[in-house]
Amino acid sequence: MGLQDLRGLRTATELDAAAYTALRAELEPLLAACDWFTVGVMAPTAATAATCLRQLETALGWSPLALDPGCEALEAIEGPVFLKANQNTGRFLLRRETGLGEGLLITGHGSANPDAEDTWGPFPLDLFAA
Repeated sequence: MGLQDLRGLRTATELDAAAYTALRAELEPLLAACDWFTVGVMAPTAATAATCLRQLETALGWSPLALDPGCEALEAIEGPVFLKANQNTGRFLLRRETGLGEGLLITGHGSANPDAEDTWGPFPLDLFAA
């Protein structure tokens, strides 16, 4: 399974360890061509969404993003959520959202190389777990 196979899926598909490795190997050079990123996480809980974001930040060496001060505290949000993170602003938003699938979307941005810009996923929420 490659990156193109994920396009248009509503929710992330289950993958084995070999597929995780192959997807990350295909994705990493594409990410390297971008200047900054936005991330969308569709998750069953706020804690799961935040964990997914923190794993991504750690795996790719990104500075941790801060919860937007206008958002509710993570522990106050029950049920399914959508997390939207933006490296350019250094913040992420989190809101209750039902009816979504589950997965991680990454969008790369780059004013110097607009051809590198794209959106990838949805990936399993633990794709970037250690």
